[in-house]
Amino acid sequence: MPSIGAETRGPAAAEGIMGAVVRALQWGLDRMLSVGYGVVYDAIFERFQPYRDLQADVLELVEKGAPHGPRRDVHVLDVGCGPGNFTFVLAEAGFSTIGLEAYAALVELAREKRRAKRLANLAFRHGDLAEGAGGRDGSFDMVVSIHGLYVHPEPLTLLHEAWRVLKPGGHAVFVNPTRRVGPWSTFREIKHRDGLRGALASLLWLVPNSIFEVARKRIGPHYWDENQFAENLKAAGFTVLGTRRTFLNGASVLVWARRDVEDS
Repeated sequence: MPSIGAETRGPAAAEGIMGAVVRALQWGLDRMLSVGYGVVYDAIFERFQPYRDLQADVLELVEKGAPHGPRRDVHVLDVGCGPGNFTFVLAEAGFSTIGLEAYAALVELAREKRRAKRLANLAFRHGDLAEGAGGRDGSFDMVVSIHGLYVHPEPLTLLHEAWRVLKPGGHAVFVNPTRRVGPWSTFREIKHRDGLRGALASLLWLVPNSIFEVARKRIGPHYWDENQFAENLKAAGFTVLGTRRTFLNGASVLVWARRDVEDS
């Protein structure tokens, strides 16, 4: 006659096996989505005008806030860097740059591209800034975060950590959506403003983004307008230097902020 222990071990073992299978499937799906996102992002980054405009705005502010001296001595952290497209822009401008990303598959893609470009002033790390992955206090002259806050499980913690790793007097550039970008409503808005050609070009980003929004892990989203964004940054210790609408049809807010010297 089987013992009670043997009877209970059978279902428990089956549950353990099923749990392992589910986790493996989730890992595989997450990796597939991450790689797909990286490939699509690479394909549209240089072709999509709103990305190019945003890239120019961010780089201009990084150059404006950088300390005087050689750019290789200016240390920049790109938080939630994804496959590294913005990170490469910063490194190719001469800054010593680290891209930090929580999704390991995207870090692998970024590292492969870095090896191909042979940029000695660029590195990629796997980790979450909100969990302390940014390193020591006051490690960076600049912190950049582009469209990463709204899908982070703890965006306010991330802002506090961004303040912590900044040097006193250091600057930060944050960009976050103010609302969900509906593909067809945005298409109609752009068509009305810029004509059919501009609206068709917008589909290059709108369609893939909508697919990834449906498929990604459901966190948030955390949409902030100018006032909410400024209040959250002030609560984290930052001084807000300016805000402005940016990206696709003004769907995002760009904030220029500083960690004051007296905070040291």
